[in-house]
Amino acid sequence: MFIYEKKLQYPVKIANTNPKLAAIIISQYGGPDGELGASLRYLSQRYTMPYPELKGLLTDIGTEELGHLEMIGTIVHQLTRNLTEEQLKSGGFDAYFVDHTAGIYPTAASGFPWSAASMAVKGDLIADLTEDLAAEQKARVTYDNILRLSDDPDVNDVIKFLRAREVVHFQRFGEGLRLAKDRLDEKNVYFMNPSFDK
Repeated sequence: MFIYEKKLQYPVKIANTNPKLAAIIISQYGGPDGELGASLRYLSQRYTMPYPELKGLLTDIGTEELGHLEMIGTIVHQLTRNLTEEQLKSGGFDAYFVDHTAGIYPTAASGFPWSAASMAVKGDLIADLTEDLAAEQKARVTYDNILRLSDDPDVNDVIKFLRAREVVHFQRFGEGLRLAKDRLDEKNVYFMNPSFDK
């Protein structure tokens, strides 16, 4: 079902070590609005989508999010390779280092580890697609916040690419929600769940 190409969707070539920036960017790896949760959310939601177009949309975007997870992991790795003890301490990366050394661990910038509780899968196409729109918007805001805090042009180049993909995903989920509503009883404000209600 999936074909893995051994290259990133967008090149990541970070020249400078920066553990302080890595400690922020890790949130897009395993934070509440990060790529891990997004990929699992969409790849799980696709099973109850009643329309093949929406199953395809969730599969495509969920798979792309796995690629974005790989890109974020690569950024964090490149920002933390060759760290000195002084950089660990001065960069605020020491607490992370104690538990994970320089391994890439799914956690939020605040230090909370990734949890499936941060993703929503309801089995109702309107609820799930509305959640997906919100998820893409929240991820875009997180990327905006990273750009506000980063002064590394190598990092910013990749983050801008990832941010642009969040905007595209938001638009695609909006199209999917319109498609779903067009196929449902539009006079019913709450619609019904064609995956369950017959």
